[in-house]
Amino acid sequence: MADKPVVRATDLLGAAWYKSSYSGSDQSSCVEIADLSAGLGKVAVRDSKDPDGAALVFDPAAFAAFVTDAADGTFDF
Repeated sequence: MADKPVVRATDLLGAAWYKSSYSGSDQSSCVEIADLSAGLGKVAVRDSKDPDGAALVFDPAAFAAFVTDAADGTFDF
């Protein structure tokens, strides 16, 4: 199922979702990450406000590059 870049989070059976420690106390703008490397070799990301909605599925290297670029301000407006 996780061969697609976007899947329903509910289709990732057994995924353990983790919220970032940077989410803050109000948790109004949170994403959750699931390490799928053991079974699928992927990383999944979903909106914590919509846990049954879409999940983006990345190769670990692509996800690491995205996190690095985000931290460096590449996507700042």
